[in-house]
Amino acid sequence: MTKSCMISFTALQDGRYRRSFRAAGLKSVITDLGDGTVVHCWVPKVHEPNRPNLLLIHGVGANAMWQWNSFIAPLSSEFNVYVPDLVFFGRSYSTRPDRTEIFQAQCVMKTMEAHGVRWMRVVGLSYGGFVAYSMAAQFPDAVERVVIAAAGVCMEESDLEKGMFKVRNVEEAIVILLPQTPDKLRRLMQLSFYKPIKIFPSCFLKDFIDVMCTEYLEERKELIIALHKDRKLSDLPKITQPTLIIWGEQDQVFPLELGNRLKRLLGENAKLEIIKKAGHAINKEKWKEFFKHLKSFVIDHPKLESNGNNRKAD
Repeated sequence: MTKSCMISFTALQDGRYRRSFRAAGLKSVITDLGDGTVVHCWVPKVHEPNRPNLLLIHGVGANAMWQWNSFIAPLSSEFNVYVPDLVFFGRSYSTRPDRTEIFQAQCVMKTMEAHGVRWMRVVGLSYGGFVAYSMAAQFPDAVERVVIAAAGVCMEESDLEKGMFKVRNVEEAIVILLPQTPDKLRRLMQLSFYKPIKIFPSCFLKDFIDVMCTEYLEERKELIIALHKDRKLSDLPKITQPTLIIWGEQDQVFPLELGNRLKRLLGENAKLEIIKKAGHAINKEKWKEFFKHLKSFVIDHPKLESNGNNRKAD
């Protein structure tokens, strides 16, 4: 907290989100996976056996509450909703050296198993989409349907060299994605939103950085490096679950071409929904439209070719 901002508005907002999650019927639970890894997750206070299970996985940035708050109330009336903090975000951490999305997916799956969840529908946003995709690939019998939102799972390391992104290398991406100064956070907002807020006091931005962007900084850098290193489309497994792909038309973090690339990979088993006049932060900028597509897919069950994994609730 800076001297010019005597009250941490970020901490206050974090508290509001926490109350919002509790009001939606969720409780905060810490799970020790027993291998040096601890995962925090919001879980239902009461598991309803007649409801399907829905897992929401956040991206890089603030903790899970900040990214999913708008969706919690409407979704919790239809699902048993689970919202974890990925390792090195929020209250989740690990002493293990693995930084891959494969490891993140395994940690989330172990957490769900610890809560007695055998089958689920999974939604992944940005970095969380990489984890959701990996879960679908590793645990096809557990993951029924998948939503990949603004997540460049089909990117290749060579895409950076070819100029697909607004940054020239991974190091430059890290400086923006993990901002440590108000100017870098403003740059991240410019890249993330179709219509970014142009005037934002530095004290508010500094407060957000102090509260949300300083913990596990080195580990988060390693997560981003691992995401890009030696990445090739030919190494990406083709998942078989019905998949919804949601993308902002003007996404400057993961350009729309990556969404089209994923649709081509998955073929008829996937549907691509493009949100117009939206950037990368579709969960914030166009959350109502995002929710409309999400609800249609995970609740209303549009017909897509299935791998036969769809089941009734636990």
